[in-house]
Amino acid sequence: MAAPFLTHATLRIGMAQINPVVGDIASNATRVSRTYADALERGCEVLAFPELVLTGYPPEDLVLKSGFVTDNIAALQAFAATTTTCVAVVGFVDRVGDELFNAAAICTQGRVQGVYHKQLLPNYSVFDEQRYFSAGNDFSLFRVNGALMGVTICEDIWDPDGPVATQARAGAVLNININGSPFHRGKSGERQQMVSERARDNKCVIAYVNQVCGQDELVFDGGSMLFDASGTLLAKSAQFVEEIQFVDVVVPRTAGDPNAEVQELLPVVAPREVALMGTIAATTNDIEQIYGALVLGTRDYVRKNGFTDVVIGLSGGIDSALVAAIAVDALGAEHVHGVSMPSRYSSEGSRTDAATLAQNLGIDMQTISIEPAFEAYLQMTAASFAGRPQDLTEENLQSRVRGTTLMALSNKFGWMVLTTGNKSELAVGYFTLYGDSVGGYAVIKDLLKTSVYELCRYINSKHAREVIPEVVITKPPSAELRPDQRDDQSLPPYEVLDAILEMYVEQDRTAAEIIALGHDEALVRRISRLVDLSEYKRRQGPPGVRVTLKAFGKDRRLPITNAYRG
Repeated sequence: MAAPFLTHATLRIGMAQINPVVGDIASNATRVSRTYADALERGCEVLAFPELVLTGYPPEDLVLKSGFVTDNIAALQAFAATTTTCVAVVGFVDRVGDELFNAAAICTQGRVQGVYHKQLLPNYSVFDEQRYFSAGNDFSLFRVNGALMGVTICEDIWDPDGPVATQARAGAVLNININGSPFHRGKSGERQQMVSERARDNKCVIAYVNQVCGQDELVFDGGSMLFDASGTLLAKSAQFVEEIQFVDVVVPRTAGDPNAEVQELLPVVAPREVALMGTIAATTNDIEQIYGALVLGTRDYVRKNGFTDVVIGLSGGIDSALVAAIAVDALGAEHVHGVSMPSRYSSEGSRTDAATLAQNLGIDMQTISIEPAFEAYLQMTAASFAGRPQDLTEENLQSRVRGTTLMALSNKFGWMVLTTGNKSELAVGYFTLYGDSVGGYAVIKDLLKTSVYELCRYINSKHAREVIPEVVITKPPSAELRPDQRDDQSLPPYEVLDAILEMYVEQDRTAAEIIALGHDEALVRRISRLVDLSEYKRRQGPPGVRVTLKAFGKDRRLPITNAYRG
C-alpha cells in the first residue's frame, strides 16, 4: 500500500492574466519571461498564460504570413530554454507541415515537453478560427508532482462532452484552460457558471485563465478563475485589470487510464501546507462591467496605436459627455482635449453645458466657431443651389465643418479624434458621413441611447457628484443643426426605438417577427428599412468597443447591396 503522503499533492497554480499586444512577439515573450521569473520566486509549480499569448489574440491574417509564425515559434523555443522547475503553459501558433494550430506549449526543465492543439475551433460571432487553424484530435496528460494534469484551450471547455471531459476520463485531476474570451454584457456570469459545472461534472480542479486587453473592437475582460473538483470557486481575478494569482490546491495522485499518453514533468514530493489561498474579486453589475470594458478598450486602442492624447467635439449633449468621461478614466484628464464648435443654431445652454462638463472633468477645452466656414460654404454653393430651399444638405455641411476642424487639430497636435455616435444613431443612419462620424475610434458605437443614459447616471453615482451635469442628462437630445431641432422630430422616443433595434439588430429578428410581437407595423417597417439602408454608412465608420452580443462590425456582416426586407 502506498504511503499516505503519496496519495495527494499540493500544487501551487499561477494564473497570469496579462495584456499582450497583437503582433508584438518580442514584447509578449519578454512579459512571459518576467512573469515566469516572478512565479519561480513565489514557489509556483504550474503557471498558465492566456491563449496565443506570444502572438496576441486574435492575430487574424498575421498567421498567414509564414515569417510571423516562424518568429512566434522561435520566441517559444527561446523562452522554453530558460524554464526550470515550474511548468509553464504558453499559448502560441504551432505549425505542422502545411497546417497551423492554435496551440499550448507545456514548458519546463529547459524545453518544450509537450504541445496541445485546440480541438474545438469557434467560427461564429466574432470568431473566425476555422479560416486559419486545423483542429487538434489528440492529447497527452502531464504528471506534475504525481498528479495528472490536462491542458485545453478556450472553446474546448464550453462543450460538456468535449476535451475537458475526455481528459478527466483518462485521469486528469487538474485541467489548465487558457483563453482569449472576449467580453459582452452578461458573459461573466455565464462563463463562471459554465466553468463551475465543468469542474463539478468532471471532478477535477480547473484553472481558467483569460487575457485582459483591448484589441480593436474586442475587449477581453480577464476574470480568470480557479474551481475545486466540487465546482466551488476558490479564486477569481478582477475584470479589466492585469493580475497574477497564485493558489495552492490539493489534488489526488492517481494512476490514470493505462492507455493514456502521460509525460512526467515534475517529481513527486511530500505534500506541504496550503499557504496561498485564492482571492475572489468583488462581483460587479452589468453597467459597471460595460463601463470597465469601454475604459479598457479605449485606453488600449489609443495607446497601442501610438497615441497619447485624444480630442472630442463637445456639443453639450449627453453622448459627447459620456465619451469625454470615459476618455478621462482611460487616459487621464491631461490627455483629453475638448472642443466646442458652435454655429448660429447652437443654444447658449449647450455652450455652457459643454464648459461645465470640461470643468467637472478637469480637461482642456477650447472654442472654435464654425460660423465663418459654414457661411463660406453657403456662399460657395449659392449659385449651384439657387432656387432650392435649405434642407438636410445645409445641416450636414455644419457637421462636416466640425469633422474637418477636429481632424485639423488631430493632424497638428497628434491627437486621436474620438467620435461620439451611439448605436441607436448608427443603426438608423442618424449621423453624417465625413462629419460627426469622422475619427479614429468610436467609443460608444455599441451602446444604445438608453444605455448611454444609464452609464451617465452610473458615473455620477460612482463619483457621488455631478461629473456629467444633470441638465445634460435631462434635456431633450438635439443635433442643433436647425432652429429648435430635437431628435424626436426625426426618430421615435429612444425607449421605443431601442426596443426595436435590440430585436432587429442584436437578436436578428425580422420585421415581421417584431410586428407579430405587438409592435406598430408602420414604425417597425420604417426602422428596419433605415437600418438596412444605412449599412453603407456604418461600413465607413471607425471601429469601436464591443459590449453587446452583436455589435456592428465583426459580429454583424450583412451585405451593403441587399434587397431583403423580411
